Amino acid sequence: MTDTLQKSVVDAATAPAPGLKRSIGVVGGTLLTLSCVTPASTLFVIVPDLFSSLGTATALCIAIGSLLCIPVAFCYSELGTLIPSAGGEYAIVSTLAGRLAGWLAFVMSLLVVLIVPPVIAMGTADYLAPVIHLDPAWTGAGVMIAATLAGLLDLRANAWITGIFLVLEVVAAGIVAVLGFTHTHRGASSLGSLQVGGTHAHPDIVTAMMVVSGLAIALFVTQGFSTAVYLSEELENPRRNVARTVLATLAISSVVILVPVAAITMGADDLQALTGGDISTMVIAWSNSAVGTFVSLCVALAIINAGIVMVIQNSRVLFASARDKAWPSPVNNSLAKLGRFGSPWVATLVVGVPGAFLCFVNLDTLYGVTGVAVTGLYLLVAIAALLSRRGSHGARKAWRMPLWPAVPVLLIIVLVYILVEQDTAYLLWTGGITAAATLYWAFYLRPRRDTRWLVTVPEDTRA
Repeated sequence: MTDTLQKSVVDAATAPAPGLKRSIGVVGGTLLTLSCVTPASTLFVIVPDLFSSLGTATALCIAIGSLLCIPVAFCYSELGTLIPSAGGEYAIVSTLAGRLAGWLAFVMSLLVVLIVPPVIAMGTADYLAPVIHLDPAWTGAGVMIAATLAGLLDLRANAWITGIFLVLEVVAAGIVAVLGFTHTHRGASSLGSLQVGGTHAHPDIVTAMMVVSGLAIALFVTQGFSTAVYLSEELENPRRNVARTVLATLAISSVVILVPVAAITMGADDLQALTGGDISTMVIAWSNSAVGTFVSLCVALAIINAGIVMVIQNSRVLFASARDKAWPSPVNNSLAKLGRFGSPWVATLVVGVPGAFLCFVNLDTLYGVTGVAVTGLYLLVAIAALLSRRGSHGARKAWRMPLWPAVPVLLIIVLVYILVEQDTAYLLWTGGITAAATLYWAFYLRPRRDTRWLVTVPEDTRA
């Protein structure tokens, strides 16, 4: 009896960690990743906030942010093929820069992916208004529940669902772009005029420092390309397809977001209308109510689409953290369970259900906190990229970025500068969360280093 018990303990300790099923290629991965960037909902929900503060400088700020994302995408492409894990950034940073840095990367990524879905979901009611008037909080909660149920399905099925929704949101963005360019009230030179509507006769001037301060949100606008790394355990041939998915997603999403932003800037009747950020009203003024209703419904579907993909992404992060023993044993055992369709069903519920409750919380300041967290996360990834070719890592087969190590070095300098220019309140909020995470590391994870936070890479990708 004792021998049997001892054998079962040994077998449990040496049993392979549960793995996800490889079921999608570049097209499916790009559709899912683009849906996480969710260009249309970003355009209609997040960009209006930039219009209100930056006016005609919004397009310039997003363009600079997109350019900054190119070296970030290079880092993700190399690191995602070198260490393809559902843990995403934290698995990468832990492997290359140390366990504490990896833990902080996990906290930053979790902060981003938990806040964003309910914030965007609450915008659904505004775009359903032409058909039915609903309470934003309850509507957002309903979207989160629907996204959670969809997240329980097979990943291939979700790729098709999100692909259909993605087509509709790209069509909506295209309609806005065409209408804006065909109703221009100012030339292309206005995109660099750096003006915002004032309350007096003359427009206020946007300073270069205001553009820099908006870069954190601009980075957040296109940051969803990192989802390809979270899906790397489910991508076929990740050594090749992760890089293709990351770079294709960044290119497509930048165009889908930036072109309509330029069209809106040029097509707005005046600076007051532009900074008001009511894109639906502009669309109706440029066309008619039927077109405005169609665009609004497409945006509502885009938000639902984003919710589905973000729940999928977030659940993979929690699943990986449980597999890597980040929590007490009962929690790890639950979060690592896979359901009938091969999805981590407990982790999916843990991500989606609290997101529904967050829709009833005032989240006005969390865009700024999320912008700081995204910048900090990119900074940790850039540091890992700088260390990616040390020792045995340099000999592994992986997609390699051009101009290394200049790319990560310059990226680190720029990201540090962007961080120090952010609002103090947002820095304090993010710093407080980081401090709490560090305490958890110091008092729970570090003393149990042999049994906790054992970051792994799936066996079939190590060969």
